[in-house]
Amino acid sequence: MDITAILALILGLVVRLGLPLLVTVLIVIGLRRLDMRWQKEAEMERSLLIRDEEPCWKEQGLSMEEIKARADESGKPCWQIHRLSNGYLREACLDCDVFINAPAPALKHSKAQA
Repeated sequence: MDITAILALILGLVVRLGLPLLVTVLIVIGLRRLDMRWQKEAEMERSLLIRDEEPCWKEQGLSMEEIKARADESGKPCWQIHRLSNGYLREACLDCDVFINAPAPALKHSKAQA
């Protein structure tokens, strides 16, 4: 075998096997970086949502009755009044007795629907 045949064989192996492996490795690296970035973004969002605070009514030194009265005055429940800027409920509201014991809203039926 002469040198050109050996070089052609090596070049064929590199093109046939090496390039697909290289492309696959680059795709895996890119996907891992993207996944790490998404995980960091999710952690940042989760840290904004989760607070180790007491419920707002305890924080303000109010009784549960007082916070219910304030909500009745505004016409909205307290967890609607104290939403985060992105529209999510506060984590403390989900564990709050006022939120847990609140009655579910009833759907209003009009005559056209009946």
